[in-house]
Amino acid sequence: MRTTRSAHAALLSLSLGYFTLGTCSLAVVGLGAPIGRDLHTPPGEAGVLVSVFALTFALAAPFAPAVLRRLDQRAALLLGLALLAAGGLAGALAPGVGVLIAARVLAGLGGAVFGPAASATGSLLVPEERRPRALATVFAGMTVASVLGVPLSSYLGEAVGWRWTLVGVAAASVLALVLVAALLPALPAGPPPTVAAYRAALRTPGVLPLVGTTLLFMAAQFTVYGVAGAYLAQRFGLADGAVTGVLFVFGALGVLGNACGARAFARIGGTRTITVTQLGLAASFVGLLIAPAGLAAALLLFAVWAFFSQLYQAPQQARLIALDPQRRGLLLALNAAMLYVGISLGSLLAGCLLPRLGATALAGVGLLPLLLGALAHLSSTRPLTVTNSPFGATS
Repeated sequence: MRTTRSAHAALLSLSLGYFTLGTCSLAVVGLGAPIGRDLHTPPGEAGVLVSVFALTFALAAPFAPAVLRRLDQRAALLLGLALLAAGGLAGALAPGVGVLIAARVLAGLGGAVFGPAASATGSLLVPEERRPRALATVFAGMTVASVLGVPLSSYLGEAVGWRWTLVGVAAASVLALVLVAALLPALPAGPPPTVAAYRAALRTPGVLPLVGTTLLFMAAQFTVYGVAGAYLAQRFGLADGAVTGVLFVFGALGVLGNACGARAFARIGGTRTITVTQLGLAASFVGLLIAPAGLAAALLLFAVWAFFSQLYQAPQQARLIALDPQRRGLLLALNAAMLYVGISLGSLLAGCLLPRLGATALAGVGLLPLLLGALAHLSSTRPLTVTNSPFGATS
C-alpha cells in the first residue's frame, strides 16, 4: 500500500483522466452549432456524436479487461488515455461527419479501457475503509467535466473554433497520460477474465439489480439533460447566458454531491444512500413538472438534481466491489457500460420526444425510468444486507 500522500497524488492523476473522458464524451453537446456550420450539417444531427461515444463505450467496456488481460493496470490506463487523445485529435482534423463519427468511436474505445480500470485501480491504492472516498476522488473528474464540459466547450467553440476545442481535449488527455505514468505504480491486472468469470460475476447475487439501477438512473437524467440547453430555454424561458449559468451551477452542486457521497456511505450505508439519491432526483423532477418559469426555479431545481445525482456514483461503485472484490474490474466495467447505455437511451428519448411533447413533459417521461430504477434498487437490497462488505454495513 502506498503512502497517503503518494496515493492521493495518484488518485488525482486518475481523476484528471476521468475529467478528459467526461469532457470528451460531453463536449460535443456544446459544439453542435459550430460543427454544423463547418461541416454543413444541421446542428441537431451533431447529437448523434454523444450516442456514438456512449454506445461504443457501453459495448466495449465489459470486454476490455478480457482483451487486455496481458496488460497490467497502469499499461491499460495509459492505452486508454492514448486512445482518447488520438480520438480527440482525429476529430479535430476530420474533413467530414463520417470521419468525425469514426473519431468518436476511437475515443469511445479509449474511454471504455480507461474508465473501469481507473475505478478499479483507485480502489487498490488505499486501505479498504478508504475505498469509497478514493472512488469519489477518481470520479470527481467526471463530475468536474459536467461543470466545464458543455458550457466551456460551447464558449470555446465560438471563440476559437470547435477543432481547436477538440485539440485542447486531446492535450488534456496527454497531460493525464504523463501524470498517470509518473505517479502510478505498476499494479497487477488480477486474474485474467474468462467466460466463466463473466458468468460468475453476472450470477453474483445483487449484481444485475445494481447495474440495472445504474442504467435506469442515468436514463432518467438524460431524458432531460440530453437536451439541457433547449430544455432550459423552452421550459423556463432562459436566454443563452442564463442557460450557461444554470449549467455551471448544476456542475458545481454535482461536485459537492460527489464529495458528500463517501461521507453518506460511511454514515448511513450504501443502500440507504442510493435510496436518498433516488428520492432527491424524483423530488427535483416533480418540481420540474410543476414549477413556474423563470431563472430562480431553474437554478433551484437543477441544483437539487445535481447534488443528488452525483451523490450516487461512489457509493454504487463501492457496493459493487463489496459483492465480489476479486472481480472488481469486471463488475466496474459492467457498471460503466450500463452507465453509458443509460446516457445513450436517455439522450435518444430526449431528442425524439422534445419536439413532439414539449419541454414540460420531459421530466414526467424521466420519472418512468426513475421508478423502474427504484424497483431495481429495492430488489438489490436483500442480498446486499446479508453480504459481508469490507466497507461495513450497507443497509
